Amino acid sequence: MVANRYYSGPVSDHFDGTRFFNPGGIEPLGLLEVLRWRWSGGRSVWPKTIENAGRTSVPAARVEDLRVTMVGHATLLVQVAGVNILTDPVWSERVSPVSFAGPKRVRAPGIAFDALPRIDLVLLSHNHYDHLDIRTLRRLKEAYDPLVVTPLGNDRILSDAGLGMRVMVADWGDRVETPFGIVHCEPAHHWSARGTRDRRMALWASFVLETEVGRIYHIGDTGFHDGINYRAAGEKHGGFRLAILPIGAYAPRWFMKGQHQNPDEAVRGMVLAGAEFAVGHHWSTFQLTDEAIDEPAEQLAQALRDHGVSADRFRPLLAGEAWDVPAAVR
Repeated sequence: MVANRYYSGPVSDHFDGTRFFNPGGIEPLGLLEVLRWRWSGGRSVWPKTIENAGRTSVPAARVEDLRVTMVGHATLLVQVAGVNILTDPVWSERVSPVSFAGPKRVRAPGIAFDALPRIDLVLLSHNHYDHLDIRTLRRLKEAYDPLVVTPLGNDRILSDAGLGMRVMVADWGDRVETPFGIVHCEPAHHWSARGTRDRRMALWASFVLETEVGRIYHIGDTGFHDGINYRAAGEKHGGFRLAILPIGAYAPRWFMKGQHQNPDEAVRGMVLAGAEFAVGHHWSTFQLTDEAIDEPAEQLAQALRDHGVSADRFRPLLAGEAWDVPAAVR
């Protein structure tokens, strides 16, 4: 029997004693399907580098209401009610087990690392290299010693790397009381792996933040999963001022559907969860899949029209762009 190197705990509706899974969901496809995709020839050509066109941001030290600044991919600075939060922080040039190969950044980070305000809290959604970057986490530990909230098993990855970070670990459905507010750990439809022998041994998750200025729903990665998790989050938490949702890395659909939603599904998820506003991320930084670099924003604009949602409610931020999120109308 294969041993889980990251987590040991009781069997549950999403853990079989060795591996985590999505109840009633889609398992990640195997090597033959990966090769079929890679050999299909449908990959768009991205530019090697894109200038941020003067958008590199120097954030305020603190924000009393709610401001979101895009760093790149799934890394966002969320400044809310005087607290500074980073999601899935990656400042490295590549998202890979090694520094000399793997997907390479085409846009510089929208905030220079040295321009960051003091970081209080880091949300780590799962352990894929484009979300959990040891090099960046080590820099954050040395600079700010932030608290990390992450799903089951990911604490072991940080510990094995010798980071010495302060970590709070959560299962789906857990309510985590931090010095910076309450964080709920909720389901997402995804998977995890750092290598070829640890698939689904650490949990993946979304987060709900309770703040003085409204609830925030953050998803690092997810498949749409018939909207099940969106409906549940909206019903449990009563809607959101802001949802931070992935909109990229979705093509081809036959391969990516179970792990990455497309822009249309992101809009549908926003509506199902009862979010007043949304930020689109996970696009235009690292080429992971087949779609063109600008396609997610174009598809998002079309999806908003199709679903009758105003374009000013769901913004696909580029590196360096900051948005002062309006107050919820409800």
